[in-house]
Amino acid sequence: MEIDPAPLKGNIVRLEPLSEAHVPDLAVAGAYDSIWEHMRYGMVTTEEKMRVWVLDMLSRQERGGDIPFAVRSLLAGCVIGGTRYMNIDPDARGLEIGGTWYTPKFQGTGVNTECKYLLLKNAFENLDCIRVQIKTDIRNVRSQHSIERLGATKEGFLRNHIIRCDGSYRDSVFYSIIASEWPEVKSKLEEMLRNGKR
Repeated sequence: MEIDPAPLKGNIVRLEPLSEAHVPDLAVAGAYDSIWEHMRYGMVTTEEKMRVWVLDMLSRQERGGDIPFAVRSLLAGCVIGGTRYMNIDPDARGLEIGGTWYTPKFQGTGVNTECKYLLLKNAFENLDCIRVQIKTDIRNVRSQHSIERLGATKEGFLRNHIIRCDGSYRDSVFYSIIASEWPEVKSKLEEMLRNGKR
């Protein structure tokens, strides 16, 4: 399972391999506390903190576990957030989609649906994955609804799975889509995108 960090283009977004050149635009997009409330990174709300975040994502890529992307709105012409492949396991032919965030203006606009569609399509049809995993903080009900709307199956919870930035323990909710489910999920997502559903 060789993952080439190439751009993925849809009708409303382009996922661009993350680089330091994205830092200024990402800093503008990420300057809202609400984005980072359930994320592991703390409040990445300044350009300095965003540069540290981007460098961390790039170092993860160098280690082979992650492929990070900047999300560009084709309509607005600017970078509006980030997402990535993570926990890549070539031997198990599996990976996780995560670390996803968007500036508030683009939340609930169809951006997430198309981003996940592009990432899932690439994972199952080009990378030959047999499983794609998505997880979220148990407190992040909005994210859970978004994942379920995609057609992912809730598998369960891991208790005390992650230590949050404030020192509290996070329970994580795990979802997955497996290769045999992809044709049905793909059809559903394509219908949602055609109909402009969020």
